[in-house]
Amino acid sequence: MQRTLVIMVKEPRPGRVKTRLGRDIGMVGAAWWFRHQTRSLIRRLRDPRWQIVLAVSPDREGLTSSIWPADLPRAAQGRGNLGDRMARMLKGMPKGPVCLIGADIPGISRGHITRAFKALGSAQMVFGPAPDGGYWLVGAQRFGALSPSLFRDVRWSTEHALADTLASVSDTRVGLLGQLRDVDTVADLNP
Repeated sequence: MQRTLVIMVKEPRPGRVKTRLGRDIGMVGAAWWFRHQTRSLIRRLRDPRWQIVLAVSPDREGLTSSIWPADLPRAAQGRGNLGDRMARMLKGMPKGPVCLIGADIPGISRGHITRAFKALGSAQMVFGPAPDGGYWLVGAQRFGALSPSLFRDVRWSTEHALADTLASVSDTRVGLLGQLRDVDTVADLNP
């Protein structure tokens, strides 16, 4: 079965991406940081053991953007909250294990992704916790249908996001990975 790594990306335009970071360093600086972080992350995570798919936003511009490598498949994130968009990406990928990450995780490596796919050998879902109560990775086996309650009643962008998500899949075998930090503010750039 094919392994798929979905990377959630936004067109790096000032005021449309990393706005919390932008309040600290300016919107142009935040967009610049995200653009270079995304390029570095994609380059670092390319691996023949999995297929990278870019989940792009905004939908129309992202599908044709020249910012990301042209050889990588793209899928529009579509409408809805973060949970709606992540569920759409997880459900829309080919059968087999799929992991989904954001593009704002400077510390992520191929080893982290390898461990996530390995955990999906025994767990139905896997999560990579973040220090702020959220998570940097969600993965699913995808041998069957995902739980219809996945991401239901999650308080996004709060310290409750991981706990709420785990509650939404309480009937699922879950594996947890090591903690990594995503970048939301300038303090996250220099942990």
